[in-house]
Amino acid sequence: MTDLETRELRYFVAVAEELHFGRAADRLGMAQPPLSRAIRQLEHRLGVRLLDRDRRGTALTDAGRVLLREARTALDAVTAAGRRTRRAADPARPLVLVTKAGASHELLQRLLDAVAGDPGQPPVEVLLCEVGEQAGLLRDGSADVAVMHRPVDDLDGFDTEDLLVEGQVAIVPARHPLAARDRLTMAEVSDVPDLPIARWPRLDGSYPDGPGPEVHTQSQLAQLVALGRTLLVIPASSRAWQWPEHVAVPVPDAPAITTVLAWPAGSRSPAVASLVRAATGLRDAGTPAP
Repeated sequence: MTDLETRELRYFVAVAEELHFGRAADRLGMAQPPLSRAIRQLEHRLGVRLLDRDRRGTALTDAGRVLLREARTALDAVTAAGRRTRRAADPARPLVLVTKAGASHELLQRLLDAVAGDPGQPPVEVLLCEVGEQAGLLRDGSADVAVMHRPVDDLDGFDTEDLLVEGQVAIVPARHPLAARDRLTMAEVSDVPDLPIARWPRLDGSYPDGPGPEVHTQSQLAQLVALGRTLLVIPASSRAWQWPEHVAVPVPDAPAITTVLAWPAGSRSPAVASLVRAATGLRDAGTPAP
């Protein structure tokens, strides 16, 4: 069996993400020659070529793409182990719940109110993030539990509890003709020449093809909608951040979105279990959907 060291994995991830040995060495704070030697030694030990190198640059092989995915997971697990161990030594620490800013706002408020009103529940610290960041924050131990959405979020490796199923709405500029409609179809919102759908990065950081603007943050997206440059389709409860310059129009044929509470699979945290019970209690009591 070939044992891999975390140092080797960090070296490889830096090179695989930069696809440039010089930039990777700068990022790692080391000289390039020892980094190149370390990657060659790693390839030799594994018996596979991880990178294709030629005059045009550096590219990942199929084996390299697999190792990049697995190495990120392994490094996140190592980081998470340290963070969770340190936090476990502090019984008074709050439970960290991460959620996309503006997502499932009313449901989250009800959950926090329920927790605050129960002296048996641990305190909850809310960590707000951008779209798609919850999974990484859970995996590296920065958060204990997350509000996430199926099928759009990465739920691989997490236990989940369904809380709410809802439809989606199109957020369009208030001055656009679409704002006067009482409903839209996915076909209609996907084919508006002067209002292309915004594009979020995939898990690997690349963007899907299309004419819409590339966006990184919800504040950036909100302003682009207000300026009449793009539209988006989101769960109905996620429009808490909607500006006065926006109008939400129902899209009945858009895929249903399920809001879930997610946490690392196999967690034995009593605080996480307590929060999950509180969330499912609200669901089972028939708390009205936002």
